[in-house]
Amino acid sequence: MSTDFDIRFAIDPSTAAAMGTDELRENFLIDDLFAAGEVRWTYTHYDRMAVGGAVPNGGALALEAIKPTGTANFLDRRELIAVNIGEAGTISVDGTDHAVGPRDMLYIGMGAKDVRFAGEGAKFYLLSAPAHASHPTTLLQKSGAKRLDLGSNETANERSIFQYVNADSVKTCQLVVGLTQFAPGSVWNTMPAHVHDRRMEAYLYVDLKPDAFVVHLMGEPDESRHLIVRNEQAILSPPWSIHCGAGTGAYTFIWAMAGDNVDYTDVEKVAMEDLR
Repeated sequence: MSTDFDIRFAIDPSTAAAMGTDELRENFLIDDLFAAGEVRWTYTHYDRMAVGGAVPNGGALALEAIKPTGTANFLDRRELIAVNIGEAGTISVDGTDHAVGPRDMLYIGMGAKDVRFAGEGAKFYLLSAPAHASHPTTLLQKSGAKRLDLGSNETANERSIFQYVNADSVKTCQLVVGLTQFAPGSVWNTMPAHVHDRRMEAYLYVDLKPDAFVVHLMGEPDESRHLIVRNEQAILSPPWSIHCGAGTGAYTFIWAMAGDNVDYTDVEKVAMEDLR
């Protein structure tokens, strides 16, 4: 078994505005999250969010501590949500097994010691943030998510947002996670754009065909930049940055936030005419 980690330092708007393609990708794109038989982490200095991937490949992978957390166990001062983007799998939390189906999410609270990921075709997308209290391990399913339908076919952004973490599902300290799916022919996500200065966000793009990609827009509203993102690659979005994009074909994206609050409506909308 193997656990690997990378560290991403926080980048300010002026520095990002001067970056070329390679620098933007190096700082904001995660293109190697998933490897068979490994747990991989990208530890960020944006609200100390850690973004990871675990691919059991038929065995069992343990959630091990990594140096950036400075703790004996990974969840000593953290909470975690594991999203299964593969086939059915199992997550064991301190000896209790939890069946986690495709597109299910498992919330694991602060203080859990022994966490193991298993499943022949399972693939877990991991999201972790610092915690101040311990909340119960809870299975979150799409059927229990709060659904919000937005956009229209005319503007190519007709989409359904599934808020897995909501008032009726689970209590978290910081983590807010969900996914967005599109109506046929719609490709624009999170448009009109917004920023939320009190929370960072991470996007994982999935369900893209091999020859498809998303043009992800980031940066300040009047100083935007773009990144080409392919299947099962993730984007780190600083609190000051817009985060939206358009795909060359159908896709789904999983979004996760951490920061000062868990209020979905705490955003600053950006007028279409203000984007540059």
